[in-house]
Amino acid sequence: MIDPIKKSNSALVMGTVFCYNLKLDFYVLTEMGRIGLGGVFVEEKETKQLPGRDLYEWVQALVTSVLIVVLVFTFVVRMIGVDGHSMLPTLQHDDRLLVVNSLLYDDYKYGDIVIVRKETFLQDPIVKRVIATSGQTVDIDFYNGIVYVDGNALEEDYINEPTYVAEGTEFPLTLKEGEIFVMGDNRNASDDSRNYRLGPVDTRYVIGKVAFLLFPGPDSVTGKRDMKRIGVIW
Repeated sequence: MIDPIKKSNSALVMGTVFCYNLKLDFYVLTEMGRIGLGGVFVEEKETKQLPGRDLYEWVQALVTSVLIVVLVFTFVVRMIGVDGHSMLPTLQHDDRLLVVNSLLYDDYKYGDIVIVRKETFLQDPIVKRVIATSGQTVDIDFYNGIVYVDGNALEEDYINEPTYVAEGTEFPLTLKEGEIFVMGDNRNASDDSRNYRLGPVDTRYVIGKVAFLLFPGPDSVTGKRDMKRIGVIW
């Protein structure tokens, strides 16, 4: 005869084991991605990635990057190479320059190096230094090689040699509103505002202001590239 108390204890133990096994099964099945409910298990749906989605996202990122680069180099900055020796010793032939677009910077001052394009003078852009701006009067003593602005002789430690060459522009010359007077630092080997075909430059012909030397061209004397020249031209 079975003892009721032992039977009760056995039932309790079996019930505990059953519940424990049920919990274990539920835990294992849940970890496997199933949900146990009343003996019915529902398989969890997996999110399937559409074929070619990775390629689409990659192409989208590439196109976005290209558009950003195009916009930056159209409206913000542009890269321009120096062609010739008219800006020696400041700039060398084949220097690579970063130029701030005139849409962002048009308040030109004495000493600024700018890129000018006036097709009636030359088809290609030219790089020159601003010597005078609107309302100022420029005069040049070609015999002594001295440049005057508003009656004051300029101290030009950036030039290759004094200004001896005249190119047809008559002096003294007073600049009108919206005009600048530009010259190359290599004064006697530069076509600039001294040339009557260019003369004072309307600022609408200015592409932008040189801000940075990205990569140096070979030195006109040694033929070597001086990487120490890389830096801000502001």
